Amino acid sequence: MRPHSNPHGPRLWLGKRCSSGANGICPQNPPDLCVRFLQCPMVPEGKAVVVLARWALVRSVNPLSLGLSFWFGRFDTWLSSHLKLPPSYLLSYLGNYTDDTQSWRMVDITRLTTKYQHDRADQRICTSLLKTKTCSLERALRRTHRFQKWLRAKRLTPDLVQGLSSPMLRCPSQRLLDRIVRRYAEVPDAGSIYMDHLTEQDKLRLLYTLSVNSHPILLQIFPDVEGWPFPRYLGSCGRLVVSASTRPLSDFFRAAPEVAADLALQLLAVLRSMGNNDLNYFFYFTRVDVGTFGVFSNGHLFIRDASTLGIIDKEEGSQPMDGQQEYKDIFSCLTVDCQSAFVSCNSIREKQSLVLVCQELLPKLLKGKFSPPVQEKIDSFLQYCVEGLTDDQDINEAMAKLAHLLKPLQSCDSRFAYRYPDCKYSDKY
Repeated sequence: MRPHSNPHGPRLWLGKRCSSGANGICPQNPPDLCVRFLQCPMVPEGKAVVVLARWALVRSVNPLSLGLSFWFGRFDTWLSSHLKLPPSYLLSYLGNYTDDTQSWRMVDITRLTTKYQHDRADQRICTSLLKTKTCSLERALRRTHRFQKWLRAKRLTPDLVQGLSSPMLRCPSQRLLDRIVRRYAEVPDAGSIYMDHLTEQDKLRLLYTLSVNSHPILLQIFPDVEGWPFPRYLGSCGRLVVSASTRPLSDFFRAAPEVAADLALQLLAVLRSMGNNDLNYFFYFTRVDVGTFGVFSNGHLFIRDASTLGIIDKEEGSQPMDGQQEYKDIFSCLTVDCQSAFVSCNSIREKQSLVLVCQELLPKLLKGKFSPPVQEKIDSFLQYCVEGLTDDQDINEAMAKLAHLLKPLQSCDSRFAYRYPDCKYSDKY
């Protein structure tokens, strides 16, 4: 396939902007390379043109490539080796995105999971379902009992996602599942809680994504334009997701004290919004690491990786399934060991996310940054947060104590563009 040449749709380049050469390949030296990506119908409205590092997607005769030309991560190394583009095994790539060819912004192009895990999952599908080393993944997955239930279903119900490993689906409510269908951005005519507008390929695509990584689904159903702390979702292509770019929080572990204090306060604000929001969903982390949160160029902190987020519906209540541990199929084992035990919905505690952040992130961000009296109070609180916080304590009160220590350490200047110059005139900032 030749790269798409429509000049009117959104475009995404790897590296800096440059004029396109033959077939969209710019022969300048890195980092001025740009590679035009193929048009992909999974990007909203089916007309975006995007860029991917070293690899050009080619249409596969294998995984889910039938019908709507569903693109999977089958790559072809047709680019010249002297270009020295990023290797294929990376989990994410940086690119520049535009929808008017004038204004450009950085984006992340991320795999649903590692290339190694994808390869293992593909092999597992073929060997367990068709007893062959290679196969058409679409044909194999279509035969499964679960997908046949999806085909007959008019509405996405808890039994259809039973046994999937995604934390988002461990305690599903009907209200949450309706929101997934209603806001699924990869299909036209979204807006209904019924799946009549989803083709067979759409249903298989949605089921596969929920089974491997719910991150792109969360970005769609809780968009940043409505105030949710996630980066902007721009589209996806098979196993690749395109979203607004953020720098990982780990880039700021050696930042100035006032920057560290500001980011710590934003972390606390995100945790508060996860527990208390207008829609009455309780979000919790099953784990966090240095790549879980990211920071935009204006200093605003967001959840960069939502794949470890679970959701409990405080309004409707979750519908846990007692037989969930016994009900497992190939979709349950695409990214985790089939023997992995599910965490009970009843075991989730309100303090869970705060304890993880206190344990894994705040010490790295705040250690040794402040004057001895203040630093001792912060260190003491972090130790208490990890070791002494009890389940029946008011989590908001605990976060308020740390915020009280950090608030005077904030600065108000152009480095914090997300709240500057408003912070000069309002105590809110």
